[in-house]
Amino acid sequence: MKVLNTRQSEILNLERNHLHDLGMILAKFNANIEDQNILSESIKKIDDLFLLVIVGEFNSGKSAFINALLGEKFLEEGVTPTTTSLNILRFGETHERVINSVNEHIIYLPISWLAEISIVDTPGTNAIIRDHEKITSQFIPQSDLVLFITSTDRPFTESERIFLESIQDWGKKIIVIINKIDILDNKMDLEKIEAFVRDNSHKLLGITPELFPVSSKDALAGKLGDQEKWDSSKFKKLENYIYKTLDEDERIKLKFLNPLGVGLHLGEKYLDIVSEKLESLNADIEMISDVESQLKIFEVDMKRDFDFRMADLDNVLLEMEQRGDDFFEDTFRIARVFDLLNKDRIQQAFESEVIDEVPNLIEKKVDELINWLVDSDLRQWQAVNQHLVERRKSYQERIVGNGGFGNVSYERDRLIDTISKETQRIISSYDKDQVAKSIAEDAQLAVAASAALEIGAIGLGTLVAVLATSAAADITGILLASLVAVLGFIVIPARRRMAKKELHDKVSVLRDQLIGTLQSHFLKEIEKSIQKIYEAIAPYSRFVRAEQGRLLDTQSEIDRIRSEFEKLKTEIENI
Repeated sequence: MKVLNTRQSEILNLERNHLHDLGMILAKFNANIEDQNILSESIKKIDDLFLLVIVGEFNSGKSAFINALLGEKFLEEGVTPTTTSLNILRFGETHERVINSVNEHIIYLPISWLAEISIVDTPGTNAIIRDHEKITSQFIPQSDLVLFITSTDRPFTESERIFLESIQDWGKKIIVIINKIDILDNKMDLEKIEAFVRDNSHKLLGITPELFPVSSKDALAGKLGDQEKWDSSKFKKLENYIYKTLDEDERIKLKFLNPLGVGLHLGEKYLDIVSEKLESLNADIEMISDVESQLKIFEVDMKRDFDFRMADLDNVLLEMEQRGDDFFEDTFRIARVFDLLNKDRIQQAFESEVIDEVPNLIEKKVDELINWLVDSDLRQWQAVNQHLVERRKSYQERIVGNGGFGNVSYERDRLIDTISKETQRIISSYDKDQVAKSIAEDAQLAVAASAALEIGAIGLGTLVAVLATSAAADITGILLASLVAVLGFIVIPARRRMAKKELHDKVSVLRDQLIGTLQSHFLKEIEKSIQKIYEAIAPYSRFVRAEQGRLLDTQSEIDRIRSEFEKLKTEIENI
């Protein structure tokens, strides 16, 4: 490459920096190693000679064309594939072949213009030997200019169209050569072939590439002394284009554009991969959001239903209060004054008529409450598990692009599988009786603690009976104390009012101790159950949100680099 001017040097440094930035992004993204190598090689080739790459199907006359270009038969020609490795032709004082690797040979030739331009002879692209086609495909990104050879006997075949499209994806400048015009009978046939190739090239590439019909066979004969064949070969026009149109400034421009095309192509490719992964992750985020929304609704519904069930429990105490009021109205009468003097009888009657089945009813209501809570909890675990099963099935049916953060799809699937297995384990091992027993025992302890009682192994119903009977004893004691000293009509109504008030106060204490404590305890149980589900999906949720953040960052970084590439591309084209 010639000595660059100041602005060209600045552009070259900017280009290198942006390409290195893209390389860092791709490495961080764990991009395909071949793509990373292609980018790395493109950066290295910026300072190398101009690279003219010759491609086409075997038997299209690539080797014959290069021999005509060189003016001597340096390369073997034939009707079967003769080039099985990349041959890079460079300037050398003597003709020499150096095997650089199994797939790459360097041929040094004493051709002066090879000091500025290297030629690459590639294997055929029409997949007679698949490895050969792969070699050619992998070298295309390094090219500065592509000469695409087709032939008049098989112009623009399907495999040629596919390969030409892949070249265009890398943003390469392409010149189309129609070889073997010497086998045509007349000029009209050539015009038809040219029109066919030109039209199809335009449809495929969106532009009409430079098109040169030539006879490589006649061109070589012409350079060896046959002027008539040289004139009929039409090779001079092509050589003028290569030597004059592609002068030093044009070659520099193409040299700068080459790695930009590679960068833009890789940027586009990995933006598509990132977008695909984001789309896939969006389904995960929607699933997590759906589970979390359902858990919030579940919590609201549980607390609402719990309030209704607690109201049933409260009604048992309200009915006991009402029976107590009726009991005092019926008992505190002057006609029953002698009954009132018997404390034991009054207490027994109070327990029989007022307390009655309250302990059993409360225990039954609490049992129903516990069963409801356990069943609801189990159903919610089953609902979450079903979501996970559906998500895993949906994921397995998707095709997710390769590359990215140590294989995001594998890690996500592993987490879904782990959570699903844990959820299924919880469901299958869910011992409803044991869970209910545990909740009941915790409820007993909570109520006993609030009442400051030692309950040992007694049940909740027995505990309620102790509390209620204690209240009855206190109330009948007050009645007895008031009646021993007074036998009148004024005192009894006053003591009846006092007894009712005392009953309501005692039941209020019982309500606070029983319902208040149960409410606090069961609300904690509901929250604990929901929290367990949140904790179960937390690793998956954190992973998905973290990957979304990384993908969005990568998307933003690639967009920024691509924008810089486009600016540089415009500036290079205007050099």
